Amino acid sequence: MASIKVKFRPSSIKGKEGRIYYQIIQHRTVRQLKTKYRIFADEWNKTKASIIVKNTRNNRYHYLFSIQEHIIRDLRQLEKIIYLCKRNSSNITTADDVIQKFQDFANEQSFFSFMKKVIIQLKRLHRERTAEAYIATLNDFLRFRKNKDIILDAINSDLMKEYEAYLKARGITMNTISFYMRVLRAVYNRAVEEGATAQRNPFKHVYTGVDKTVKRAVTIAHIRKIKELDLTAYPATAFARNMFMFSFYTRGMSFVDMAYLKKSDLKNGMLTYRRRKTGQQLSIKWEKCMQEIVDKYNTPFLQASPYLLPIIKTPNTEKARQQYKNKLYMVNTHLKQVGELIDLPIPLSTYVARHSWASIAKNKNIPVSVISEGMGHGSETTTQIYLASLECSIIDKANSLILKDL
Repeated sequence: MASIKVKFRPSSIKGKEGRIYYQIIQHRTVRQLKTKYRIFADEWNKTKASIIVKNTRNNRYHYLFSIQEHIIRDLRQLEKIIYLCKRNSSNITTADDVIQKFQDFANEQSFFSFMKKVIIQLKRLHRERTAEAYIATLNDFLRFRKNKDIILDAINSDLMKEYEAYLKARGITMNTISFYMRVLRAVYNRAVEEGATAQRNPFKHVYTGVDKTVKRAVTIAHIRKIKELDLTAYPATAFARNMFMFSFYTRGMSFVDMAYLKKSDLKNGMLTYRRRKTGQQLSIKWEKCMQEIVDKYNTPFLQASPYLLPIIKTPNTEKARQQYKNKLYMVNTHLKQVGELIDLPIPLSTYVARHSWASIAKNKNIPVSVISEGMGHGSETTTQIYLASLECSIIDKANSLILKDL
């Protein structure tokens, strides 16, 4: 007959917390299962083998009450395992088996373990950017939790409000807070779908919207100054400027899409590619100014490369990703210098090219729907609801209007 007892081992150091553990007896074999739950000696009722939770409503009360809830949950799971042991003794026969099963279950119920599993799956699907976003969120949430794990059932509204307050106290912007919350919500909802936890709507009272950002667009006069800068003596800075201009010429193409452009994407005067972020296919009329930038780097190496621009050197998935990231960092570093040279009011980056194209297009009274389609804003459902797919010629005409000013 199997039995489970909750035990407390006080610390040998005076004034330090002791540890709660479970004693499991199965077929006369006694084993101990350690827990992470720590309490002081005067918080343990030895007679009743339970925690003393004083109704003081302070931080210690909430901590002890939480441990008590976890112990109840653990005991239910251990009892369930032992029940399965009786029903199928060929698979679980000893106290060690019970402990192993319990630890396996604990790993499955861990929020961090579940999120790491999701990240691994994203990488297998070659969704590297999404995986990186999830890793960044996981690392920040781990810092908030001081590397203490948490079970899926403990993800609740109060915890998320505490995390939001923690982020605000660090001066994190509302858009970044929303980014972290939306990633955590996606992981949580996936756990709900897989039946790993119940839906408790823990993100109902935290910010998950999109806040207005600081202006990151510059004028056509600024773009002209960037284009006309003489950077002959500074090839790395010139390269950064040229990549910025190529992005602007191509309707604010994102740097990751530029990095993966292939020569085969350019046919019959049209550059056709799929956005790596959304998978949406875009076509751009090939202009002389675009070809001029490609010609600047028409080296023997690039001639042998499948890529259109000298950003990725090795067509290997893992190395290519790292090369793109390194080059993006380098380009943005040099673009800040370019911005300082012409006294730009904002830090110059690759994203400014995209923002500026949209802003300048709007100032030319180009309809927002055309701008949205031209930039591949598949997520802007407001402009897509009442619009059929626009003809490429309309978008190319809009781009030509902008390029003429240069």
